[in-house]
Amino acid sequence: MSAVAGLTGLLLLLTIDRYDYHRDELYFRMVGAHPKWGYVDQPPFTPLMVRGCIELFGDTVWAIRIPGLFFLAGAAFLLALIARELGGRVVAQTLAATGTLTTFPLVAGHITITAAPDLVMWLLVILCLLRALLRDRPRYFLLAGLVAGIALYNKHLVILLLLTFAAGLLIAGPRRVLASKWLWAGAAIAVVVGLPNLLYQIANDFPQVHMANALAENKGDDARITLLPLQLLWLGPFFVPIWGAGIVALLRRPEWRAVRAFAVAYPLMLLLLFVIAGQPYYSFGLLAALFAIGAVPAERWLAGGGSRRWLLGAAVIVNCGVAIVSSLPVLPIDVVGRTPVPAMNQGIADEIGWPRYVAQVKAVYDALPPGDQAHAVLLTGNYGEAGALDRYGAPLGLPAVYSGQNELWYLGPPPESATVVVLVSQSDPARRGAFGSCVEKARLDNGYGVDNEEQTARVYVCRDRTGTWAELWPRFQHFD
Repeated sequence: MSAVAGLTGLLLLLTIDRYDYHRDELYFRMVGAHPKWGYVDQPPFTPLMVRGCIELFGDTVWAIRIPGLFFLAGAAFLLALIARELGGRVVAQTLAATGTLTTFPLVAGHITITAAPDLVMWLLVILCLLRALLRDRPRYFLLAGLVAGIALYNKHLVILLLLTFAAGLLIAGPRRVLASKWLWAGAAIAVVVGLPNLLYQIANDFPQVHMANALAENKGDDARITLLPLQLLWLGPFFVPIWGAGIVALLRRPEWRAVRAFAVAYPLMLLLLFVIAGQPYYSFGLLAALFAIGAVPAERWLAGGGSRRWLLGAAVIVNCGVAIVSSLPVLPIDVVGRTPVPAMNQGIADEIGWPRYVAQVKAVYDALPPGDQAHAVLLTGNYGEAGALDRYGAPLGLPAVYSGQNELWYLGPPPESATVVVLVSQSDPARRGAFGSCVEKARLDNGYGVDNEEQTARVYVCRDRTGTWAELWPRFQHFD
């Protein structure tokens, strides 16, 4: 498992800054500069982690991606430990660790987003629960609660894991665990540790509930359709049988009866996510743990003959190889647009073109008369554009940038002195009725033939505001 963890870290290191920032990283860079107990779209951990990396190592792509190496290497070790907890030996542990060399973990480790720390925290909670039940050492419930409480500062998704695990205990047993004082003490620890974050949500009218509702409205149908298929695709077709073997073994093996609840928790989580229109990646931590459990019967299957070892070895190589090529920026940037990789992995597409987009916006700004430049601001339709202009625009002499998306809206409207707006948007700004005139001046082009959210976005020069910024700013707010 050490070799797999090392290989994972090496792959991430070699590709750490091969392209450019991801749109979410640019967003975290902006909001992390304004420390808070929470933000409208997430708790504070990842934005503040990004800010800390910038303070320590500099304002660069590689600096903010350093934590991902350690998170994913840690996830590899945790997957191996989960397999060992269920009796897996070296082969099972190594196979379990290769779960990090699949599409979603590689993307989450390469790009600094909330998914990588969430994966580690979920796996650590699951490992603690396994030890509490299999070893009859209920004190591990306390550690599970501590980790779950800490996880609340990164994402609230760990609540889904705890709820479905509890439901699994109720359905599949052992039900006596639900009366354990250690279990409830662990739940109390989770609440106490996560309380400041929860109090922030209460004090601010549950902003993440509003965000979740917006996501469900905007992306809910797609999320429901792709809920299970995307998870299995991210795991890889050759690893799906191992994952399935984990579920079957949990349900059939008498010696694993104490942890059968995890096999029940997974379909319950899918059902819950379908109802609330949750995103497919929300349950990947549990899916990865079930894959690690499936590595144990896979190890025993391998004992049946040498041909099986060759077959599984080839499957692992192909599965991981496809995942690496489609998840990490291994292809030359001027080639990737001619491949299916950007369509397979939106994360790759969203790392391409930012400096060129900023240069094209600068050309529009530079064409303004000097008097207009003195009263101009930048306004963007999404946080990726805002983050790129904030990162690359200041050294080029561009003015301050504003956006109405998610947390950026709360940073406030432009000053009343801003009478000219260079607006970057995919939509026609005249529909907002905020300006008397908006003239299209350019369309963004990354030059690599990669279709991402910014490609062909329009750059306008807008004048003649129809009200004060304080009056108009609510029109620009949107959550997605």
